[in-house]
Amino acid sequence: MEYLFNVRVYGILLNEKQELLVTDEFRFGQRITKFPGGGLQFGEGTLDCIKREMIEETGSEIEIIRHFYTTDIFQRSAFDEKHQIISIYYLICSLSPLEINIKKNRFDFDEQTEGAQIFRWIPLHLLSKEEFTFPIDQKVGQLLMDTFRS
Repeated sequence: MEYLFNVRVYGILLNEKQELLVTDEFRFGQRITKFPGGGLQFGEGTLDCIKREMIEETGSEIEIIRHFYTTDIFQRSAFDEKHQIISIYYLICSLSPLEINIKKNRFDFDEQTEGAQIFRWIPLHLLSKEEFTFPIDQKVGQLLMDTFRS
């Protein structure tokens, strides 16, 4: 059996109210909560990837503040057992207003169809790692709480 790597790149966007942007999505018949971002394309660097993903998902250009975390554990893909996931997270800031569907409630889709996506702001003081669907995002959620809560 041939095993492959799937590189994912995500943005950690905090607003002036110390709220974290997350995305709720309906993919592969599942409801998931994750950080904005997605898959690295062949020939693309990680910084270009997160810039492209944020434009695609939010309509906003971003600035990279700094690297925050890269997967340091083995993580098999939730969607394909032959893929190992490597996730890279960057702290980012938006250079223009976000053009997104902001909701207050989790999974408040207008229609729950494949590819449905909404965004929410979660105050950092209310964040819990259980907010996220995937183990790597949960680890990053915990790191954010440890880093930004005083």
